[in-house]
Amino acid sequence: MHENFFHKVKVYYEDTDSGGVVYYANYLRYLERARTEALFSIGYSNNKIQKEFDALIIVKSCNIEYKKSAFLEDELNIRSFVKSITKTSFFMNQIITKGDDTIVEAQVHLVFIDKNGKPIKIPDEIYLKFKPYFCDTIKT
Repeated sequence: MHENFFHKVKVYYEDTDSGGVVYYANYLRYLERARTEALFSIGYSNNKIQKEFDALIIVKSCNIEYKKSAFLEDELNIRSFVKSITKTSFFMNQIITKGDDTIVEAQVHLVFIDKNGKPIKIPDEIYLKFKPYFCDTIKT
């Protein structure tokens, strides 16, 4: 059984359109914040990865499905977990919910790259910290 990262966000006025509905692109921001907090929870940050490993984590692709709307002042929960991993990248599934309702489901493909933009092997230290959050699917 894999573990999950959890992060909460509150919908602010700046996140909504004139009708009080969360603007679709803001869900991407919420997902990014949740991934950043997941990284912090295992003792890393994007700055630390850049300094210690001369690497970056970038989003290669994102498949997002909007299921329901969220509204001004809603409290949203974001659950994130690693669905699969390769030597240089991993797929993170992220689900935004409000209560029992699923608002958004996303699968994000994240890649470790060097300063020249070339994919590199995920550093062993990070891999080991992330390992409890992996599903059983590990690809080579």
